[in-house]
Amino acid sequence: MAVQKITEYPEAVLGQVGKPVTEFDEALAALCEEMFETMYDAEGVGLAAPQIGLNLRLFVMDCDGVKLIAANPEIIERTGEQSGHEGCLSVGKVPAVLVRAETAKLRAQDEKGEWFEREASGYAARAFQHETDHCDGKLFIDHLPKLRREMVLKRFRKEKNRK
Repeated sequence: MAVQKITEYPEAVLGQVGKPVTEFDEALAALCEEMFETMYDAEGVGLAAPQIGLNLRLFVMDCDGVKLIAANPEIIERTGEQSGHEGCLSVGKVPAVLVRAETAKLRAQDEKGEWFEREASGYAARAFQHETDHCDGKLFIDHLPKLRREMVLKRFRKEKNRK
């Protein structure tokens, strides 16, 4: 297994709707292991395939006691509202306050292709929504007002130039 390079804004793959996962085999299982390894190495709580340059509807997460692989994810229910800091490995972890649903129900397939539903609240619900957005070609900054989005991107570019 190898840690993959994190794809950063403004790479085109981050803005593309991911292609459905159709093969549930050893190669997918190995990819998911690499994604977990990459996520842990980057100290993240979720990682979607577009974040490692793959145009696939696939993410892994390990957040607030919820560890899962989600292929072909969709949020099928949202309730309530929460406001909190959110960041992204593809935007240098530069945070911004974002409003999301307090509770979200995810429908997806596991690494074997079996459909499941999982409901989460709080931080895990935020991760469900954030990672599913990646599969839909959206970044968390796309939900921000223009001025706040520009502030996040300016800070991201500044941090990136320091490295």
